[in-house]
Amino acid sequence: MKTVDFWFDLSSPYAYFGATQIDAIAARHGAKVNYRPFLLGALFKSIGTPMVPLFSLSDAKRRYIGTDIVRWADVHGVPFRFPSRFPMNTIKPLRMLLALDEAARPPLIHALFRAYWGDDRDISDDATLTDIATREGFDPAPLLAANRDENVKAKLHEATQEAIHLGVCGAPTFIVNGLLFWGQDRLLFVEKALDGWVPANERGA
Repeated sequence: MKTVDFWFDLSSPYAYFGATQIDAIAARHGAKVNYRPFLLGALFKSIGTPMVPLFSLSDAKRRYIGTDIVRWADVHGVPFRFPSRFPMNTIKPLRMLLALDEAARPPLIHALFRAYWGDDRDISDDATLTDIATREGFDPAPLLAANRDENVKAKLHEATQEAIHLGVCGAPTFIVNGLLFWGQDRLLFVEKALDGWVPANERGA
């Protein structure tokens, strides 16, 4: 079966947009999405990228990015409110996700993305996470306890190291047949790759 590895951190608005689209894209191509949470800040530190790239931009470019984000939300028809708490420490919700079996994660992933980027909720707050998990049908207690579980901590570290090893440089990143595509604006490339496309300059590489 064809697969798409979707590398994401909940802290990225573009990863949120990608998450709203990737399931439908995969379904159109008979593919399975492998949701791969990782810690974007740790990856940025490793590869020498500013911890919050938006803050390193010129005022003009930062204003443009703000406009661009809102336009993408409109194009995709998804709710969006730039969060009052930005950047967000996502370690706790990412560990919650990794405490679940992979197949059980997608509903909670989408709910967490929507809560932060659509509803401006604090997804580092235990009460908020409890409410979100409960609404999605999960028992929140063991998921919150995962934040202190050394095995779960190791899973997040290992996932982040794997992302670095693969050449991931931001979120979202999609990998299809070994081809890496960074950014939700590369979803056209993802679709073409699911149809078997390989860029001419990468054939036989």
